[in-house]
Amino acid sequence: MPESGKLAKTFLEQNPACQWVVRAERTARKPRGLPGYGEITFERVWGDPHPIFGRTAGELSGARCLEALSPEVAHSWRGRFGRAFDGETLMLRERRDKSVWYVSLFPLRTETDLSYAGGIGHEITLWGTAEQELRHTVLGALKSQEFERNVMSRFLHDSVGQNLTALGLQLDLIRMDLERVAPEVGGRVAEVQKMLGEMMEQVREYSYELNPATVERAGLRSALDRLAVRSRERFTGSLRVNVDPSLKIEPKLAGAVYQIVQEAVENAVQHSGCSSVDISIKSSRTGTILEVRDNGRGFDPDDIQGSHRGLGLLSMEHYAAQAGLSLSVVSGREIGTTVRAATG
Repeated sequence: MPESGKLAKTFLEQNPACQWVVRAERTARKPRGLPGYGEITFERVWGDPHPIFGRTAGELSGARCLEALSPEVAHSWRGRFGRAFDGETLMLRERRDKSVWYVSLFPLRTETDLSYAGGIGHEITLWGTAEQELRHTVLGALKSQEFERNVMSRFLHDSVGQNLTALGLQLDLIRMDLERVAPEVGGRVAEVQKMLGEMMEQVREYSYELNPATVERAGLRSALDRLAVRSRERFTGSLRVNVDPSLKIEPKLAGAVYQIVQEAVENAVQHSGCSSVDISIKSSRTGTILEVRDNGRGFDPDDIQGSHRGLGLLSMEHYAAQAGLSLSVVSGREIGTTVRAATG
């Protein structure tokens, strides 16, 4: 082997980053989850891929994706490889235990009938620590915003709402006094009362939206029904709410569940292009389980370039952590998105 070839081989094998090449044969048949491509094989692997794939280079080199990886990991990577085979370059962030890895996945263009994709992964755990500090800063801002929302909600409910109610009662007394001497004025007062009633309802609704503590007063099912009504005003698809009637849930947990549902529904309606959203809250032997499912186009939660891992997902993580809920997001182009939060 020429000296340059030996040097390149040494570079690939001793590089702290991990590199790999995968291939797939084009096929007229379109397997579910990987349109236009057949079985995927790891052509070559250099470095240590275990933090990314959970397997060594020896176990992966020459092995088929479905056979070498666990079913859950294989499903995720098949979809990513398919995007690379179609010409897309992906930038991903993979978390494994306490380490964080940055992964680039890109197409390799050749003149053969085979499709190739290359990948490079390197550890960025130190950057992950800086990111964690930024997350704490954002969460602090969220807590401050939540406090301000609670203050505004109480002001609308206790001050504005009560004053409007008192004003309505005074107008009612004036209308009754004028009914005999000036009936036409009494009619105008009734019109003002009607406008005032509509204003009171708007203030009440806005107060409910601002303050998650309204879940404690109205109950989780009632709050979710209100959320569904508001969402249907701008969502033409099917939105269903199914709450176990025998479920008893403590107020703090109910508030967190409501906030997670609100963020998940907002993401589904705004970004997924779905035609249906199903909200399910039920009890199991281990505790309470919440699921929000949509049939939209889905996304890769680890895709750095994607716009979906924004404040919405961070907010859900925040509310789940506050209530001691385990949160997971399963999403894909063929399966839509499922947000799941559970106790226990």
